[in-house]
Amino acid sequence: MTGERRALIIANGEYDNPGLSALRSPAADAEALAEVLGDRAISDFDVQVVRDETAHVIAGRVEDLFADSAPDDVLLVHFSCHGLKSESGELFFAARNTRPERLASTAVPADFVQRCLRMSRSRSIVLLLDCCYGGAFSQGVAVRATGEANVLDAFPAGGFGGRGRAVITASNSIEYAFEGDQLADDHVRPSVFTSALVDGLRTGDADRDEDGWIALGELYDYLFDSVRERNPNQTPSRDIEMQGELYLARSRRRRIKPSPVPADLRAASEDPNMFTRLGAVTELQRRLASENLSVAIGAHEVLTTMAQTDIRHIAEAADLARREARVRAESEVVRFGEVVRGSRPAARIRLAGPPIARACRFASSHSWLRVTEDGDEAEIVLEQEELGAFEARVTVTGPTGEAMVRIEGRVVAEPAPRPEPEAAPQPLPVAAATPVPKPDPFAIAAGLLAITAAVYLVAIAFLRGSSLEDFFEDGGWTVLPLAVFATAAGIAMLLPGTRRIAGPGALCGLALLAVIPFGSVLLVLTGGFLLAGAVCALLAVRRDRSFRLGLGKPRDALGVAALVAGAGCAAGLVTEAVELFGYSSSRADEGTVYLVVSALLLAGTALGVLLRPAAFGTAFLCGVAGGGIVMVCTLFYAMPSSSSVTGAGWGIALGAVLSLAVVTGFAAWKAP
Repeated sequence: MTGERRALIIANGEYDNPGLSALRSPAADAEALAEVLGDRAISDFDVQVVRDETAHVIAGRVEDLFADSAPDDVLLVHFSCHGLKSESGELFFAARNTRPERLASTAVPADFVQRCLRMSRSRSIVLLLDCCYGGAFSQGVAVRATGEANVLDAFPAGGFGGRGRAVITASNSIEYAFEGDQLADDHVRPSVFTSALVDGLRTGDADRDEDGWIALGELYDYLFDSVRERNPNQTPSRDIEMQGELYLARSRRRRIKPSPVPADLRAASEDPNMFTRLGAVTELQRRLASENLSVAIGAHEVLTTMAQTDIRHIAEAADLARREARVRAESEVVRFGEVVRGSRPAARIRLAGPPIARACRFASSHSWLRVTEDGDEAEIVLEQEELGAFEARVTVTGPTGEAMVRIEGRVVAEPAPRPEPEAAPQPLPVAAATPVPKPDPFAIAAGLLAITAAVYLVAIAFLRGSSLEDFFEDGGWTVLPLAVFATAAGIAMLLPGTRRIAGPGALCGLALLAVIPFGSVLLVLTGGFLLAGAVCALLAVRRDRSFRLGLGKPRDALGVAALVAGAGCAAGLVTEAVELFGYSSSRADEGTVYLVVSALLLAGTALGVLLRPAAFGTAFLCGVAGGGIVMVCTLFYAMPSSSSVTGAGWGIALGAVLSLAVVTGFAAWKAP
């Protein structure tokens, strides 16, 4: 009976104690390794990630993993953190709450992990330690920590009763585990060791014997060579005590063994009669297109021999037949065009030719170009952060040859609006004409839905009152701002210069507050129109491959000011909710609405500050500010006229939401 395969990834990069420097790579280590181990096409581990937790939480998760295991289970534990040693030379793994002067009570002892290993019933345990244990490094290279402690001494062999375990470390006892290339490099990427580990599993390059499986021994050999190639100052170490071979992942690097051609066909290919040999070329060409790759590669070998040794006429025919199975992509160049920094655009490389020509592996020339194989295709994801033009290559290697696909484009800070094509004084030749980009149908639908919501809202508001005086007395004025904002967002979705970034951002921010079912059913329908428009806007953004939405840290003072304004508005609404709860139990529903609005406003403000590209986030904040103004006005109309409800919280909320509108308006004005 096959046991379970479970992986526990422990990543600590943030530390409360100022004596422990923050690490950039553990977060990226955890994300990259969890993704590749959880990919069912590569491995079948059940992955759990423990990130920036305290020592007792980490210890509990480690003990749970080893205690709840069966003999046939395969357990994998990966530590990415600071490695520290006590005055007595004991090894500890640093946690978020670790204090260097109190390691015994605030860090995870290596001895504790060792005891958990010994108690486990599993006969297949792999421990990967991407920490530092050394005392020497090259100047100018980012390292994990100081001090010398041999990790393998903390996990001695023996004492396991014949059960298997393996410990692989990022560096030996006289070296550091390196994080990146330079101390000043703020770009977060996996460490040298974990990056090599992920690449070896994802690409299958760790499958040295090309049998379709990555064994533990093969993985260490690949890690050793890859890490040493990237950084000669770091040497991975191992201590493997295991019976038999442990396979950690699958790979596509299965060597194709040629199937011998039939004896009569072999004889025909060597027959003295040139016409008989020419007939053999035709039959070999047919076998070359076979779905059976062994048959195809066998035919390819015979054709190669004939192309190199036969007379000119036969050699040319054999070479022509053989070239039909050469490795080639449908396009030799992938052009990304202008790419917004921080986005992650993707493209696909598709291969052409018979099955033997598509049984290939893909390799990238740069670490910022990620390649994921998918059958006889590959998806490439661009993660370049440096501004300016870029060029890379993807090497496609198969049993019948090799091909190169060039990748090119330019990284820009913010997306430039697409200019409308000007009318040319004279018609251009057809070959030189540039096709005019058509507006996305989802963007048009989003704009029409937003405008429909505004028209419907105004019509309903006026129909409910018999006169203009009734309109204002019944609170119809509270819907006018929403009609104005919805109209503006709809127009932005229809205009060529704003339909890609500003329109979708503003409409989504405005629709965020439309999810609150407040008011009559007729008014709630307006929210439905806005939500449908926001969904269409997001679909239009998703279909635009020139940029991808993402999250990042606040970049400037305007972002911080927006957060402060959003928090002030939320605080004012909460204050007003407390007054309503104290005024009357019958007002509890209204107080709840105040709380919901405050939570959505605060969440929307934080999301707008973090969204990337920054232009989309600014537009989103504008929509949130507009929706906030609408909700604050609506809640004021519903406020009871009683001296016990002062309205102080409402005043704070109004001032804060107007401040948010001013801040976001200024940010939009400053944006390129």
